[in-house]
Amino acid sequence: MIRLISVVLSLFVAGCVTALAQDAQEVEKEFRKLFMATATVNNYYVDSVDTHKLVEDAISGMLLKLDPHSSYTNAEETKRLNEPLQGSFDGIGIQFNLLEDTVLVIQPVPKGPSERAGIVAGDRIVSVADTVIAGVKMSREEIMSRLRGKRGSIAHLGVKREGLKELIYFDVKRDKIPVHSVDAAFMVTPEIGLIRFNNFAQTTHGEMIEAIDALKAKGMKRLIVDLTQNGGGFLQAAAEIGSEFLPAGDMVVYTQGRVFPRQEFRSRGGTAFQEGRLAILVDEYSASAAEILAGAVQDHDRGVVIGRRTFGKGLVQRPLDLPDGSMIRLTVAKYYTPSGRCIQKPYEKGNQMEYHMDLINRFNHGELTNVDSIHLPDSLKFYTLKEGRTVYGGGGIMPDYFVPLDTTKTTRLYREISAKNLVVSNSLRYLDKLRKRITKDYDSFEAYRDEYSVPQWLIDRVYSDAKDKGINIDVSPEEKRLTTERIALLLKALLARDVWDMSEYFAIIYKDNEMVLKAVELLQR
Repeated sequence: MIRLISVVLSLFVAGCVTALAQDAQEVEKEFRKLFMATATVNNYYVDSVDTHKLVEDAISGMLLKLDPHSSYTNAEETKRLNEPLQGSFDGIGIQFNLLEDTVLVIQPVPKGPSERAGIVAGDRIVSVADTVIAGVKMSREEIMSRLRGKRGSIAHLGVKREGLKELIYFDVKRDKIPVHSVDAAFMVTPEIGLIRFNNFAQTTHGEMIEAIDALKAKGMKRLIVDLTQNGGGFLQAAAEIGSEFLPAGDMVVYTQGRVFPRQEFRSRGGTAFQEGRLAILVDEYSASAAEILAGAVQDHDRGVVIGRRTFGKGLVQRPLDLPDGSMIRLTVAKYYTPSGRCIQKPYEKGNQMEYHMDLINRFNHGELTNVDSIHLPDSLKFYTLKEGRTVYGGGGIMPDYFVPLDTTKTTRLYREISAKNLVVSNSLRYLDKLRKRITKDYDSFEAYRDEYSVPQWLIDRVYSDAKDKGINIDVSPEEKRLTTERIALLLKALLARDVWDMSEYFAIIYKDNEMVLKAVELLQR
C-alpha cells in the first residue's frame, strides 16, 4: 500500500513539475510531508488502520477545501459514474421496475440479448443463477449488479409469465447495451417538434441528429430543445450540438484557468438545424454543458431561452486516472459564454453546505416562483452579439422568458401519494391487463393520446392504497379535483411509456407544461 502511495505521489509531483516548474521544490516538499504523515499513522497508530481508506479520506478532504466540484471517486464509483457518459454497459438489456420486490420487465431492449432469448414485456424475473431475487427485499443496486456482467457471460434467469403456472428459464448471453441520452422526440404541433435529452454523452450528438431528422420527416419546421433537469456532461458534446444550430465560426464557449490558457470551442457549421426557429427550455437543475448550449444560443440571438435561471455550474474538471482505477476530477478552468459571461455562480471555498443549499435558498427567496423577486445589478449586464439584447451574468443562464415553478398542481395529497410511489405501483400492477386492452382498442399512439381515459377504478385503487398507507384523503373538493387530474395524467403517461416508449410518456405528461406552452406560443408568433 505504501508503495502505491509513493507511485501516486510521484505522478502528482511529475504533473506539478510540468505545470509549475518554479514551485517544483516547494510542491515536492509538501508531498513528502503528506507521505510521512501517512506512513507515521500507518506504522505507529494505537489501533490498526486501513491505509487504503486513510489515503482516500485524505484525498477527499483535500479536494473538499477547494471548490464544490473537484471530487474523488473510488474505482467502483468511477466505473458507475462513467457508464451514462460512455453510452453503453454490459448486461442483459431490459428496462425494468420493481413491483412488490419483484423485477417486472417493462420492455426488453430492441434486438438486445433478452429479446433474442425470448424475454417479453410483463415477465417477472424471480431468480438469477439459482439465487432468488424476488420477495427478498433485495436493493435495486444489488439486483442490477446480478443482472449485469462481463460481455459474453451467461445469465441464468427464472421467469414467471402471466398465464403459466410453472417458472420458465432462459439463458441470456450478456452483451453491450446502449445507454441513450435522448429521452423523447415528438411533434407538439404539426410544425413544432420537441427533443428532450438527459445528459451530454459521447453518443448524444449522433442521437440528436437522428431525432432531428426523424422529426423533419414528420414536418417539423421549428424546434424546442428541452434541457430541464439536464445535469450536463462532456464539453465536447455541447460544442458538437451547438454546431448544429450555429453558423460555422460562431463561438460556442471558451474556457480559461490559472494554468490552462484560454481555449475556444467554435461551431463547425453542422447542417441538422441551421434555419428553423429554436426555443431552449431550462430550469434550476440545468447545469454545466446544458448551460453552455443555452448560453451560446442566447448570446448569438439564435433562439429564445425559456424557464428559470439555471444551476450555475461553470467549473471545468480535468479527470486524473489513478493506478487502482479511482479518479480525481480537478477543477482547472471556468466556462464562459460567447459574450463573456462566467457560468459559475459564486461560492466560498470549503463551504459545501451553503453551496448545496443554494436551490433551497432560491426557492425560499421567491426566485423560482416570482420574477419580481429577482433583482440583478447593472454590473452583471452583458449584451448579445447580434441584436445587442441585455443578458445577465453572475452565475447560471437567465432565461429570456421566465416561467415560474407551478406549486398549485402538486397538492399536499398528491405529494404524499407520490412519496409512497402509489401511482407508479398501480400502473405496474395492472399493466398486463391494460396493455392488452390498449393495444386492442387503439391502433396508434395518436388515437390513444386523443381518446383514452384512465378508468375510474384504477384511480380509486390509488386512493384506496393511499388510505391503507395512512394518508388522509378527506380533502376539499378543489384539492381532490386537482389531485385526481394529476393522478390520471401520470397514469395515462406511464401506461403510454410501458406500451410504447419515453417519447409517448413525455408527449402526454407535457400536455399542460407551462414551459412547453410558452415555447409553442413564441415559436408560432
